[in-house]
Amino acid sequence: MAGAPGVRGWSPVMSGSGRIMKQVPAMVEFTEDADSPQAGLRTSEQLSADDADLQTGIDNLAGLVADHLRLPELLAEVAAFAVRAIPGADGAGVTLLNLDRVDNMVAALAASAPFVAEIDEIQYVTLNEGPCITAALERRTVRSGSLGGEKMWPRFGPRVGRLGVHSALSLPLLLPDRVVGAINVYAYGKDVFDEHAAEFGELFAKPAAVAVHNAQILADALALSVQLQKALSSRPVIDQAIGLIRGRTGRSAEEAFAQLRALSQSEHRKLVDVAQHIVDEAVRRARARARPEPESPVGVA
Repeated sequence: MAGAPGVRGWSPVMSGSGRIMKQVPAMVEFTEDADSPQAGLRTSEQLSADDADLQTGIDNLAGLVADHLRLPELLAEVAAFAVRAIPGADGAGVTLLNLDRVDNMVAALAASAPFVAEIDEIQYVTLNEGPCITAALERRTVRSGSLGGEKMWPRFGPRVGRLGVHSALSLPLLLPDRVVGAINVYAYGKDVFDEHAAEFGELFAKPAAVAVHNAQILADALALSVQLQKALSSRPVIDQAIGLIRGRTGRSAEEAFAQLRALSQSEHRKLVDVAQHIVDEAVRRARARARPEPESPVGVA
């Protein structure tokens, strides 16, 4: 695969699976000449190896959610699998996007290598411009073989080119009703990602979108579960505080809760913290009342 020696850091993973063949979807749009120098140069052995790598990557995707990885870890695994599955890749990043939030579009991201993380910083934080954003917003695959002179991203391309990264392939992570995010694949050489690489990238991106989306749903469900557990653990102390207020004031439960909430707002403290303080103070006073009075010294009238 193209790129600086030793940068990729992955050993080829071979499998005995058969070769996958599919026409390039019409959605693909190229930003440079499709007649890449690599086109037509692959031997049958190279094609078979590429097919095996792709199949291994897809097989690995199927087991990700079952491994109960946290979302950042899962995205990092998908990025690593993309490097193995897409011919020519030196590094890859996976980004979850909230396209309806222009001011904070990135929900989560992971990179297979430090240079990809640096490119992500340029794309999402510094410039808000680049192949991932284009691929996601326009729901199409984009690629470039000469980022330094790329007109589509006039600020991003030259800046990344100066890092020595010249080829990019971005693939939207598509579900029938939404765009989940995108996979960004980079290579140090020029004109690395030809039609063959784009085809394999799209074949990989389809199951990757499902795996990433399922992982996001699971992460959201786990976060909600934690919130519910906190709420359930908070409910008893809130109920106790409401009971104490009712006992002291004769108010209804609704009125006692309104008083508790007003205290929370005026003191800028969480409701459960205010309730816990009321309960703790009541316990302290009860213990003080239950403490026996000290006996008078013998002979003292």
